[in-house]
Amino acid sequence: MNKMSNFQSYSRVRTWFMALLLSALVAGCGGGDGGGGGTNPTTTVSGIAASGAPVIGGTVQMVCAGSTPGTAVTTGPDGGFTVTAPSNAPCVIRVSGGTNNTLGTLITVVASSSQTRANVNPLTHMLASLLAGGNPDTGLFQSPSSISSKITTTGLGSTTAVATHKATITASVIANLGAAAGIPTSFDFLEGTFTANHTGFDLVLDKIGFTAVGNTVSIVFNGAPLLAVDATTGVASTTSSAVISAASLAGASTFGAPVTAKAITAYSLAGVTGTINETAKTIAVNMPNGTNVTALVATFTTTGAGVKVGAVAQTSGTTANDFTSPVAYTVTAADGTTATYTVTVTVTVASSSAKAITAYSLNAVAGTIDETAKTIAVNMPNGTNVTALVATFTTTGAGVKVGAVAQTSGTTANDFTSPVAYTVTAADGTTATYTVTVTVASSSAKAITAYSLNAVAGSIDETAKTIAVTMPNGTNVTALVATFTTTGTGVKVGAVAQTSGTTPNDFTSPVAYTVTAADSTTATYTVTVTVAVTLGPAPVNLGTAGNFVILAKTGVSTTGTTAVVGDIGLSPAAASYITGFGLIADSTNTFSTSSLVTGKVYAADYTPPTPSNMTTAVSDMETAFTDAAGRALPDFTELYAGDISGRTLVPGLYKWGTGVLITNAGVTLSGGPNDVWIFQIAQDLTVSNSAIVTLSGGAQAKNIFWQVSGQATLGTAADFKGIILSQTLISLNTGAVMIGRALAQSAVTLNATAITAP
Repeated sequence: MNKMSNFQSYSRVRTWFMALLLSALVAGCGGGDGGGGGTNPTTTVSGIAASGAPVIGGTVQMVCAGSTPGTAVTTGPDGGFTVTAPSNAPCVIRVSGGTNNTLGTLITVVASSSQTRANVNPLTHMLASLLAGGNPDTGLFQSPSSISSKITTTGLGSTTAVATHKATITASVIANLGAAAGIPTSFDFLEGTFTANHTGFDLVLDKIGFTAVGNTVSIVFNGAPLLAVDATTGVASTTSSAVISAASLAGASTFGAPVTAKAITAYSLAGVTGTINETAKTIAVNMPNGTNVTALVATFTTTGAGVKVGAVAQTSGTTANDFTSPVAYTVTAADGTTATYTVTVTVTVASSSAKAITAYSLNAVAGTIDETAKTIAVNMPNGTNVTALVATFTTTGAGVKVGAVAQTSGTTANDFTSPVAYTVTAADGTTATYTVTVTVASSSAKAITAYSLNAVAGSIDETAKTIAVTMPNGTNVTALVATFTTTGTGVKVGAVAQTSGTTPNDFTSPVAYTVTAADSTTATYTVTVTVAVTLGPAPVNLGTAGNFVILAKTGVSTTGTTAVVGDIGLSPAAASYITGFGLIADSTNTFSTSSLVTGKVYAADYTPPTPSNMTTAVSDMETAFTDAAGRALPDFTELYAGDISGRTLVPGLYKWGTGVLITNAGVTLSGGPNDVWIFQIAQDLTVSNSAIVTLSGGAQAKNIFWQVSGQATLGTAADFKGIILSQTLISLNTGAVMIGRALAQSAVTLNATAITAP
């Protein structure tokens, strides 16, 4: 073969070798068109799943960014696992279920392809929660697309975020507990090597736990958070820099560990406390002589989850047992372990000659026992009725009688008007007699607690012992009769005994009332009467017409939502002329009611005595109109030509031969609470829309009388005060408010108004 042939042969071999090498490289990189059988990249990670004790038999799966979960594996007896997922990091590992998995689901993270170890524990779950901004199971493991989005933000793909959150957790947890557990205070809880045997780092895991409340995730130690962080913001609300000692770590409660407590910590029968021997698991109870032990109910407290006697569950204060023989209480802890306490009841046998009353009370008032004299003295409060008092007592005897009647403590009543002899019989038949004497204390009470003159209540100053009464103008004070109540046994003015509602006195000057208590001590109250000075004319006497807020002769009507506070009356027209109220007749048919009326509605055709009462009321209304119209010597005549808008009027008698107008400028009536105004109006009273009648100085609507010979009209949203005595119509338009009475000799019409008796 010549050199050219050799060269050509070599070239062919080299070309074949290069093609083979290129094919291998392409296959190794997963190249191809997706149908050519390329190999996908994988991530394999090992670690320990533990929450103090190893998580045994837990299901482990890993899912990486933009991929699906890999094949599930199971944690071993030491909590160890190795898991693979068909993609590159970043990845999330979930351990669900298994023994000792305190959260049920624990999450950890694989931040980069260089990370080959990822432990799973409450601290890694905290880390994953902070990276996920919430629940790492639903937010990451169950949503692989979320893992991918974190690559370009602050989640798993950011080693800076991982390092920052790891440093926060390490500073508040590992740095504070590590030295006590014998591990470096910078131990890597995510990638560090350890054994789940309750020592070293695993001892730390024994004592901590993870909690999530709302957006806040926390690592808890001994019932309090070491670290609390808002998962959505990464801002810590609680951090810790307190280094825990080895003794404190060892003594701290184990988070989430099964509860082994199963002690009975208190026990009593019928109020008798038992003596608990915790070492021997025995309870001894000494019951009084004569106790029936066949159905005693125990009151107890326990640290266990449940208590049984045999197969019967025990409820403190409820379940009865027979203690004739010792009774075994089985206490079950939360972890299923049990402890048995044996309760032994001993009944004290009284000395055969014992026959003392050792305690005695009446109505919870303890008696004083003189054992030598065999007497019992009880001082009862003033006013106690001693004819049927029930004693509560204890005795060392076998029985107690009063006369022939056997006594039961807390049950048997006796009359203590005279001393009562209790005979106590001992077990040997001997007796002792105790004499009980009850004394009722005398009262020192001597107050006047209420006082009035002619139904006018007085103002009592208990400290100063004074009573002030202001009587209406014109009252004759020379023979007023007082109505009073007192806590004393008697009251006198000078030497004259006073009877409430009967004895008159002259109050021209202050009067001294001397009150004597049951214990003979006294107190003196000085009563001063002032007669009010009233301006204006005497008020108009409405008679029985004053019992009605609306009274008319021909009709009463309403539209819209009206509110009437007081009674309505109509006569001689029948109830059918009361319209818009939706009347509901009472069962007696003497009156009706309405949802629009706070009061009763009466008409001339109702059952007697209503017709007669209504005739009298209408007659009294007409008499009152005549009285008001006939008052002579007016204080003011034709004032302001009848337009009193914007004016202030003092008490007095006003007379106009025309109508009276009140525009929206309103009018003010200024005077005292007993002052009187009478307005005599020969024509109409017109109150414009939104006009307000204002009362000042204490003036009251009940003392203002508008006598109108024409009709009275209250405009829309008007605010009116006083009693209208109209010879014709009274009309209240939409939204008008009236405090007073509408007494019309024809009709009263309302349109969504409010009228209230003064």
